[in-house]
Amino acid sequence: MELIKHYLKPYVRRMILGMSFKMAGTVMELLLPGLLAYILDTLIPARNRNGVFAYGGLMILCALLAWVGNVGANRAAASVARDSVRTLRHDLFGKITRLRAAEIDRFTPPSLISRMSTDTYYVYRMVGMVQRIGIRAPILLLGGIIITMTLDAALSGLLLALMPVMGLTVYLISRRGVPLFTQSQEHIDRLTRIVRENLTGSRIIRALCKTGDEKERFRRANEAAAQSEVRAASTMAVNGPVMSLILNLGLVLVVFVGARRVMAGHTEPGVIIAFLSYFTIILNAMLTITRILTMYSKALASAGRIQEVMEAGEEEENAGPEGIPGAPAVRFDHVSFAYNKESGQKDVSDLCFTLEKGQHLGILGPTGSGKSTLIRLLLRLYDADEGTVYVEGRDVRELSMETLRSGIGVVFQNDTVFRGTLGDNVTLGRAISMEEVERALRDAQAWTFVEEKGGVDGEVVSRGHNLSGGQQQRLMIARALCGGRKILILDDATSALDYRTEAALRSRLRQYTESTVIIIAQRISAVMHCDNILVMEDGEIRGQGTHSELMRDCALYREIAALQLGGEDGQ
Repeated sequence: MELIKHYLKPYVRRMILGMSFKMAGTVMELLLPGLLAYILDTLIPARNRNGVFAYGGLMILCALLAWVGNVGANRAAASVARDSVRTLRHDLFGKITRLRAAEIDRFTPPSLISRMSTDTYYVYRMVGMVQRIGIRAPILLLGGIIITMTLDAALSGLLLALMPVMGLTVYLISRRGVPLFTQSQEHIDRLTRIVRENLTGSRIIRALCKTGDEKERFRRANEAAAQSEVRAASTMAVNGPVMSLILNLGLVLVVFVGARRVMAGHTEPGVIIAFLSYFTIILNAMLTITRILTMYSKALASAGRIQEVMEAGEEEENAGPEGIPGAPAVRFDHVSFAYNKESGQKDVSDLCFTLEKGQHLGILGPTGSGKSTLIRLLLRLYDADEGTVYVEGRDVRELSMETLRSGIGVVFQNDTVFRGTLGDNVTLGRAISMEEVERALRDAQAWTFVEEKGGVDGEVVSRGHNLSGGQQQRLMIARALCGGRKILILDDATSALDYRTEAALRSRLRQYTESTVIIIAQRISAVMHCDNILVMEDGEIRGQGTHSELMRDCALYREIAALQLGGEDGQ
């Protein structure tokens, strides 16, 4: 709960003010049964009409003050809950954007979405509830017990005897409930993942007539989530009936003992009526506390999940040095890396190559050969397990993220088009002139379709569904070309382009003489004109050189060329 305390700290004064209103209103409520007992036992037997009217008016005033205090406190509680959780949600989003790629893989996007939405909502409800009824219920409970002791100590002894039993019951049930709510949230994570996958892959699911299977998969996950929630809620729900049973049994004893005490002349009827009123107040306060404990258990589980994200490792923003003039643009020195460290199997192994400034590097290889992993290491989305990656002569771990990534334009294999305008998707919030945007669109062979869609102000729907695959790729290539990037990376970024468009794009890229270009492709035609080509298989470099050198020396490259270009030699 340290996390919640941290975000409530700026609102302590507002909370104290609201709690003061709540305490004052609650005290007014506690006075009402005592005033009623005085009227019944003292004023009415004495036929003091003026006193009855005076104390009746005082009761009305107490009721009004209680109403005003509760309303003011509830408004203050709502504002504190809103503002504190808004700040928490903002900081959590910022933290997620800074998480290391390995941490995102560990949490998974559906779980992070659930923590941003469901978990913060439970924290919001708990913060508001504690201020609204978390103050009122204990005051009613303790105040009711204290007042009943002044009314009749013998009857109060019955009530005090029940307190340890109720306290032990609440402790045992709450101890069991928190882990169950944590498990319930994990089921919600899985449910979110299935919904996210279905929304993303809705077209392929319909095309393959798999809607029924996906509905069944969702039904099973939904049922598991519901059962988990029922187990957690049922465990915490035991509090209410048990508290009611204990207190109502106590109420029966109070009536029985109180009647005997009235008949014996040891107490007054008005005292018994007031005692029963206070006993009802105590009963409702205990039931309210059980509700608070249920919400507290949910919020505690949610706060733990949020805290886990907030404490996760993030990308370091060190103020590193600039590049070394004259150094190679990129150099991999015996680099090895594995996503799953425990498996002992490396995803890329002993990568060694050098790329000079202004050169074009092609990377070719079968699926799963480690091509995209190489790029992730270059961008320092992941850190190499062995060896060193250099950019402009500097270890990428020495460079700040801003220095490293501001000089790299990249189009990933599965990149994203955002909802907005075509121009917004190119600039992506960067201070780039429209002239540079237009030039990038022309160089990316995208200007023709951009004009057809109304220019740079043309609308792009969510996930770019109103654009073809080739149009999306050209738009993302234009995004990478903007900003004067020193290194341009195209990770299978031309797979949806026809050969003519791809050839025109390669021709335009040759004019970016200040940029070092890395092209990852499945088609040999996309890389055969590069200054240097890496042929990868099983995470290792099987061949390196120009097209003619590889045709002579690399059997894998010749095999790919023969399959794609035709002829035994691929010429």
